[in-house]
Amino acid sequence: MQVTLKGNPINLTGTFPTVGSNAADFKLTTSGLADVGLAEYAGKKKVVSIVPSLDTAVCATSTQKFNAQVADKEGVQLLVVSGDLPFAAGRFCEANSAGNTVTLSTMRNNSFATDYGVLMADGPLAGLTARAVLVLDENNTVLHAELVPEITQEPDYEAALAAL
Repeated sequence: MQVTLKGNPINLTGTFPTVGSNAADFKLTTSGLADVGLAEYAGKKKVVSIVPSLDTAVCATSTQKFNAQVADKEGVQLLVVSGDLPFAAGRFCEANSAGNTVTLSTMRNNSFATDYGVLMADGPLAGLTARAVLVLDENNTVLHAELVPEITQEPDYEAALAAL
């Protein structure tokens, strides 16, 4: 699969999940340095926003928008996955009042990016994740899957939230 960065093609490694499939488990690192998987969010619907880095304008904007939009939704957890170090992701959430957000880092385990088909294999952001959004039900079945075709674009918030 491919996405683009400012119109330039970027190859991705792995297979992006499809609606109706079960999301693969993962081990990612929280801002508190704990390694967690999907089991930690059992019984909740999950919006999984996958971004290259919270230190970019589009990633920051999408995190803030999703954070605000899930704030009043009972039983929903926002998970933001990036290549950022846990400390930086934690600072982002504090500075931006993103209290509904759990940030997860690929710092210790990059297999998430391959397992979810979002690992950028080439280009200037090689090694980071492409921008994508998944909505999972309480049993980790994929209800919505969007691989954003151009990394500099925001995801379709309405479609993701409608899947909840």
